[in-house]
Amino acid sequence: MKRILITIVILIITAGAFAQNKSNITSAKITFELKNLGIKTGGTIGGVQGNIMFDPANPGGSKIEATADANTINTDNSMRDGHLKGEDYFSADTYPKIAMSSLSFQKKDSRFVGRFNLTIKGTTKPVEVPFNYTEQGNTSNFKGSFKINRKDFGVGGSSMTMSDDVTIFIEARAINN
Repeated sequence: MKRILITIVILIITAGAFAQNKSNITSAKITFELKNLGIKTGGTIGGVQGNIMFDPANPGGSKIEATADANTINTDNSMRDGHLKGEDYFSADTYPKIAMSSLSFQKKDSRFVGRFNLTIKGTTKPVEVPFNYTEQGNTSNFKGSFKINRKDFGVGGSSMTMSDDVTIFIEARAINN
């Protein structure tokens, strides 16, 4: 549960980071996945807003800042969602926004790798996000995934059944200006 919530938050933030040249995100799909009792479980998070200046020809000069709404966590279980929004996990009343701000970008083979400061529940840690970037007309598409340790952000406590590792999957689309 804890990892699911963290993963969702990271996905939303990362989705906000995936767009091009002074664009705003028009759609983002953020999902997260972790194991609980040995079974994969997960959910989504929404409310992504961001400012993007991404130039694939000059990734070093690019900048992405985005937020996601911790109150939008959805695991298809309202009781679990309420628990994840509480103090043990995301403390959504106190920390309603999950934030991500780029530090740098590099092109590696046919992909890009972004380094971001990710802030969840008042704790900021650097994360690396490898992603694919494509253009279709005036639309930029980003798709990537990365892992975090939920405990690094103070989300959830120790658990014998829930994994510490959360995988976050991000798909985002932006209209190029």
